[in-house]
Amino acid sequence: MEEKANKDFKQEILDIIRSRNSPKVMREKLEDYHSNDIAQVLPDLQLKERENLYRLLPMDTLAEVMEYADDADQYLEEMDLRKAAWVLERMEPDDAADLLKESDSVKKTAWLELMDDSSRAEIRKLASYDEDLIASRMTTNYVTLTSNLTIKEAMHSLVDQAADHDNISVLYVLDEEGVYYGAIDLKELIIARQDSRLEDIIVTAYPYVYGSERIEDCLETIKDYSEESIPVLSDDNHILGVITAQDVAEVIDDELGEDYAKLGGLTAEEDLNEPLRESIKKRLPWLILLLFLGMGVSSVVSVFEKVVAQLTIVMTFQSLILDMSGNVGTQSLAVTIRVLCDEKLTGKEKLHLIGKEITCGTFNGLILGGLSLVAIGFYIMVFRHMPFVSAFAISGCIGISLVVAMLISSAVGTVIPLFFKQIGVDPAAASGPLITTITDLVGVITYYGLAWILLLEVMHM
Repeated sequence: MEEKANKDFKQEILDIIRSRNSPKVMREKLEDYHSNDIAQVLPDLQLKERENLYRLLPMDTLAEVMEYADDADQYLEEMDLRKAAWVLERMEPDDAADLLKESDSVKKTAWLELMDDSSRAEIRKLASYDEDLIASRMTTNYVTLTSNLTIKEAMHSLVDQAADHDNISVLYVLDEEGVYYGAIDLKELIIARQDSRLEDIIVTAYPYVYGSERIEDCLETIKDYSEESIPVLSDDNHILGVITAQDVAEVIDDELGEDYAKLGGLTAEEDLNEPLRESIKKRLPWLILLLFLGMGVSSVVSVFEKVVAQLTIVMTFQSLILDMSGNVGTQSLAVTIRVLCDEKLTGKEKLHLIGKEITCGTFNGLILGGLSLVAIGFYIMVFRHMPFVSAFAISGCIGISLVVAMLISSAVGTVIPLFFKQIGVDPAAASGPLITTITDLVGVITYYGLAWILLLEVMHM
């Protein structure tokens, strides 16, 4: 039902753009729709229709549409050079900087040259920050006040700045030297008495981050306070910009996307429209590594040829051991990476995590091992027509192997990402396929080793 509503909504905008109404009428009708809705119809329009839309929309609205559009640089290329530069000037500086950094357009140098000096300098400044730093995600759309103003003077200053900056829910206060001092909620300024001191409503304990901090290092701080925006400071405590709630949502989405991709054994998050060649390049390095690890697992199996030759039935249950050990290892990996999002995790808490995961894996192994012992024992005895002792000796070997493999796999799935974190490597790089391959090795050695010792050496089966 929701999908149908969205489809009809999109069609409404297309019908307006393709109607033969006057430009004034079409513009007024399009004002009823969000810029994001208009951005979604751009790929469905013909070039001439898009060119007409660029003429219809006010410049500020067109800039907002480009902020939401995928591959916005392709649409800017369809505009006159000067108009494209005007659109970039009116976009949020951080969005414009991201667009130009990611664009391969030959026109982007010309767009920059045609922009006014302040907008160009702002965009170049934002684009200069490394993508791993929080400053690369900030915007310069914010309002500042000085601490020595009266409430009345502060209101006048706010009104003056609001013409250029619409992010006014939080106002940032500087001292006489321009150093960050604190913040004021807009509501507090509105309800304050004119004869009150601005100092009385400044929150000096308002959270902030430094622009030189890595995104992953300050993400918890940003999330913990849940503010509309948080200032980003230079090393000398001057405001460089702010991180808004929308920026935080995008940062978290990107971080989760990267971690999810790494858990899948990829080097970066993939996109539905990504070229085949790029997808292959991202996946191939991990697959090559896993190929050699897989060869190692296979070579270990060959060591136990004697077991397989004398007890071929053990091959039947190999996949059971490997699948369960791999599943347990992946579960522990997922839990560990989630816990490691907390940068304040202490050594004691890490040891507690290892202990908890090993205990959990062991108890699950005992339960599943017990079930396997009974169920597989009866299966071998009834369907394979083996004596009671032999059947339950094999199922007992499988049960013990499950306990040991699940115990070790839970330890591996926890210790490896903790180790990666300790040496400064992203723990998500301890990807699912890597952990699964290691736990396969653990499962093979455990299962065939026990079968060799218990069934061949001890029981002489």
